[in-house]
Amino acid sequence: MHSKISPLRIRTANDNAIQPQGQFVLYWMIANRRTRWNFSLQRAVEWAQDLDKPLVILEALRCDYRWASDRLHRFVIQGMIDNAAALRKDPVSYLPYLERQPGDGSGFLARLAREACVVVADDFPCFFLPRMISVASKQIPCRFELVDSNGLLPMRATDKVFLRAYDFRRYLQKELKPHLFELPAADPLTKVRLPKLETMPSEITKRWPTEDEEILRELVNNLDEFPIDHSVGPALFDGGQQAATHQLNEFLNKRLVHYADSRNQPQQEVASGLSPYLHFGHISAHEVFAATMNHEKWTPDKLAAKATGSSTGWWGVSETAESFLDELITWRELGYNMCSKRDDYARYSSLPDWAQATLAEHADDPREHVYSLDEFESAHTHDELWNAAQRQLVREGRMHNYLRMLWGKKILEWSPTPQDALAVMIELNNKYAVDGRNPNSYSGIFWVLGRYDRAWGPERPIFGKIRYMSSENTARKVKVKEYIKKYGPNGQQDLF
Repeated sequence: MHSKISPLRIRTANDNAIQPQGQFVLYWMIANRRTRWNFSLQRAVEWAQDLDKPLVILEALRCDYRWASDRLHRFVIQGMIDNAAALRKDPVSYLPYLERQPGDGSGFLARLAREACVVVADDFPCFFLPRMISVASKQIPCRFELVDSNGLLPMRATDKVFLRAYDFRRYLQKELKPHLFELPAADPLTKVRLPKLETMPSEITKRWPTEDEEILRELVNNLDEFPIDHSVGPALFDGGQQAATHQLNEFLNKRLVHYADSRNQPQQEVASGLSPYLHFGHISAHEVFAATMNHEKWTPDKLAAKATGSSTGWWGVSETAESFLDELITWRELGYNMCSKRDDYARYSSLPDWAQATLAEHADDPREHVYSLDEFESAHTHDELWNAAQRQLVREGRMHNYLRMLWGKKILEWSPTPQDALAVMIELNNKYAVDGRNPNSYSGIFWVLGRYDRAWGPERPIFGKIRYMSSENTARKVKVKEYIKKYGPNGQQDLF
């Protein structure tokens, strides 16, 4: 079958053959939870057209994943509502499935796969998804493909793990250009004619009933029946394709112009706010890139001829857009490079040797302040700025990007060991941040401990040669008075 998708983005997860006698092509939507700009959906449509079969889309939500909460469930279900609405008139069968009790969904995918010609799923290198794919590959009796729709550079375009952003950026400037013209279809189902699935076997529909759009809308604000953490309430912002598109348009039209100068200012909201939507696949990095370049009236001839590794000047767009693209592409995809190549990306032992060595040398240094996980979580430290950042994370599901760095550095300074600090950062970030559990969030956490960084002087207690940050220096560099007031102990709402 001829495909418009680069072979670098497609890999098989088992050795089974296509089953032409199957009833449909199945797209198992697990990471790219959207109907637009989605290579995985595009690939599934290609198979359905080639085999002249109906297309079934399964989007399921377990209830027993780590850190399952009202916050994360609501965000995903809001995405399901948008998907149901978007697919309402398309020639596909959309199956949004919500597991009510642990294990209820067991066997659903395998049973659907018995009816399928081909199964297509998203290739995502982080959290529990790779393990889930590994298990599923043994249960699917037909061809099982994984499609990479994560970023502009296919994860398999290089075998190298890049240790510095500069090196990765220089590689991108040499090798990315051909991939800039390999964008997914904006709407893979436009003008597509497929046979409609008449009926699903009753044993499937009875054992694993899926939700209609109306029920999803009722459930999104009433999650009590799910055995998840109800103490972590909804985020301050909504999930789904529509919210993601609105966020992108607001950023490009109102905040991008200030991005380069003011994105480190906690009291100014100029960041894109797109990372939660990118994490859950409610928007594509390709769509964000295309919209940004259209906003900048960019053409490929504006690219610099030489790869320098510089974070500015290569794209040939405004300073603010260059700064944003470096975050969207270089820093974001650097994390995907690590997670797709190393299974130990979330372990302390994955830190650079120099970082482990200097932290070990200072492991026994006296700590003026030492806090427990509970004290960190409830923002009970002596530091007003750190407490404010933690309260923002708990209350809103996000934290100002610049303060995330300070937040992590202080956890390192106030923990008994660097290993304890890592465990605290992972727990709090993954529990409360909507964009947690992502390659990019692990990059930020491990940067605190030296990943993607270099040795710094002067050597300090506890930190050794790890880059140091303090709340006092931060307050001198950026304005924080109103931020501290906004996220003070009496601001907005209580923590628990």
